[in-house]
Amino acid sequence: MLELSDVHTHYGLSHVLQGVSLHVAPGEVVGLFGRNGVGKTTVMKTIAGWVAPSRGSVQLEGQAIGGLPPERICRRGIGFVPEDRRIFPGLTVQENLVLGFMQSPGRSRAQDRRQLEAIYTRFPRLGERRGQMGTTLSGGEQQMLAMARVLVGAPRLLLIDEPTEGLAPKIVDEIFALMEGLRRDGIPILLVEQNMHRAIGLVQRFYVLERGAIVLEGDGGNTADREALMRQLAV
Repeated sequence: MLELSDVHTHYGLSHVLQGVSLHVAPGEVVGLFGRNGVGKTTVMKTIAGWVAPSRGSVQLEGQAIGGLPPERICRRGIGFVPEDRRIFPGLTVQENLVLGFMQSPGRSRAQDRRQLEAIYTRFPRLGERRGQMGTTLSGGEQQMLAMARVLVGAPRLLLIDEPTEGLAPKIVDEIFALMEGLRRDGIPILLVEQNMHRAIGLVQRFYVLERGAIVLEGDGGNTADREALMRQLAV
């Protein structure tokens, strides 16, 4: 589904990603773990086209996408939920969601309506607040809106960056329940998440990033691999 091979990314003279290789198979949830500042968000931005790789290959279903503009990558089926959510000020919940239709420009209005109602079924709290300004929602509701705005475009692959950061434990439970539902529906996900004790129960495989390079890869269901992950990050 998604494959990165020897990807290098720079911010000016700063060499952030230093030969990252990873893959996500169809229907698979993959975790990308590591301490703060090691390049996890840069991996996501490089895949989504927000930053261009300086070397290496990024492929979606065998087609090169590295360096393409973000809108073209999005319309090829990659949905990115960034860590800062980016809820549009001055727009209601529904207006924020309708902007997600631009990810799938070939759909009919009837298809868009059905997709929007499916989103409200998955996120009933957003349905209750569809006329409320998006920026007035709680932090957890804004995270749900950020995820829903991407899902309304029916992406084939999701990039989710730090979805539970700063949220109350009850809301963290809700976000993980939503991601578990996405996994059951077969939507492949590349997940960056600091709460590894929760995330390891969700992912099928994981990678650990350190100083811009992958230093560990493992099976989320394998006890030895999970212990190696915890030792690597000393948690």
